[in-house]
Amino acid sequence: MVEELLTAAAATAAGGTVYLIAAARVVKQYERGVVFRLGRLYGAVRPPGFTLVVPGVDRLRKVNLQIVTMPVPAQEGITRDNVTVRVDAVVYFKVVDASAAIVNVEDYRFAVSQMAQTSLRSIIGKSDLDDLLSNREKLNQGLELMIDSPAIGWGVQIDRVEIKDVSLPDTMKRSMARQAEADRERRARVINADAELQASRKLAEAAQEMSETPSALQLRLLQTIVAVAAEKNSTLVLPFPVELLRFLERAQQPAPPDLTAEPRPEPDGHRPGP
Repeated sequence: MVEELLTAAAATAAGGTVYLIAAARVVKQYERGVVFRLGRLYGAVRPPGFTLVVPGVDRLRKVNLQIVTMPVPAQEGITRDNVTVRVDAVVYFKVVDASAAIVNVEDYRFAVSQMAQTSLRSIIGKSDLDDLLSNREKLNQGLELMIDSPAIGWGVQIDRVEIKDVSLPDTMKRSMARQAEADRERRARVINADAELQASRKLAEAAQEMSETPSALQLRLLQTIVAVAAEKNSTLVLPFPVELLRFLERAQQPAPPDLTAEPRPEPDGHRPGP
C-alpha cells in the first residue's frame, strides 16, 4: 500500500514537472507576449518575466518592442521640375501595441517597408530638385507623416525618417558644376566692380584734396620715391608732373620778333629806304 502511494506521488510529481516545463515561458524585457487560445486572442499582453500557458491549447507569440532600423531601397523617380533622381532613405520605427501588430497586419515589417517605398516615390514626384538637395528636413517630416498615418492601425509608431542620399545623372552633375562656376565668376566680377567703384571714389577725393593743396602732390611724389627705393631696384621710375614739362617746353621756344620796334640806322647815317 505504501509503495503504491509512493509510486502515485512520484508519478504525479513527474507529471507536474513535465507540465510545468511545457507550460513555462519567459518573456524578455524588450518583448511582450500575445497569447492565442484555440486561435482567439486571450487576455492581456503578457509582461516581461516568467509566465505560464496551457500546453497544446495556448500559443504565445513574442513581439519585439525595440526600435527597428529599416533601410528603404533606392527609388528612382522624376521630380516636379523634370529631373531624374535616385533617392534612398532609412526608417526608424517601433511597435507600441503588440496585439495590433500581430492581429491587424500579417507582417508589420514588410508593410512598413512597402509603405516607405511608396511614400518615398510620392515625395520625389512632389518635390523640386533644390528641395531634395537643400530642404531635406521638411521632406523628412512629410515622409514621416505619410508613413505614420497607416502605421497607427498596425500598432507601429514611426520615430524618424531620413533621406540618406540623392543620386543625380552625370549630365546633371556637369550642368550644376557649370552653373556653380558661372555663379562664382559672377560674384567675383561684382566684387571687383564694387572695389573699383570704391577706389575711384577715394582717388577722386584725393585728387580734390591735392588740387586744393599743391604741396600735397610734392609730398606724394616724395613718398613714391621712398617706396620704390625700398625695393632695391636697379631702375628708378620717377613720376614727373606734366605741367612742369609744358613749362620747360614753353621756355625753350624762341621769342617772336617785335614788329613795332624802329629799324636801326645804317653806319653812314642814312635810313634804309622803303
